[in-house]
Amino acid sequence: MQEKIVIGEILKPQGIRGEIKIKALLDEPEQIRKFRKVYVNGTEYKVLSARFDASAAYLALSGIADRNAAELLRGKQIEALRSDAPALQEGRYYIVDMIGCTVYTETGVRLGEIEDVLPAHTDVYVLRDGEKEWMFPAAEGVVADVDVENKKITVNEARFLQVAVEQ
Repeated sequence: MQEKIVIGEILKPQGIRGEIKIKALLDEPEQIRKFRKVYVNGTEYKVLSARFDASAAYLALSGIADRNAAELLRGKQIEALRSDAPALQEGRYYIVDMIGCTVYTETGVRLGEIEDVLPAHTDVYVLRDGEKEWMFPAAEGVVADVDVENKKITVNEARFLQVAVEQ
């Protein structure tokens, strides 16, 4: 498993004092408050403050003192150490752990690998097998089993065929 996990994406500077607005990629954006340090492009930043509203999180980071410095971070991903992350509930996984998992039907037919996960109310998995690409929701009844240790996801074939959309 990777040492760092992606916890958000920097949307834009917020104000003139270097605060950044981020789209949190955690189930509960307030969990970002538990991280004391984050990484952007491999550079470590200490989290000085964190606040939230219904649409985003706002962070003040050490070394980012004004709007110009914050602007340089626009569009970048924010990572944190997995060891600093809060424990996940049973059946919950970090997106970074899902990417690269091989998807099989319950009868053992290989469908491809998870290329991306689109965060939504019900996450949407992007599955690729060579030139073919499908999107399917990680809904109950579709995903039968997840084994991130062995990079394997098992789906119910009948349900998968009902909801998967070929791109």
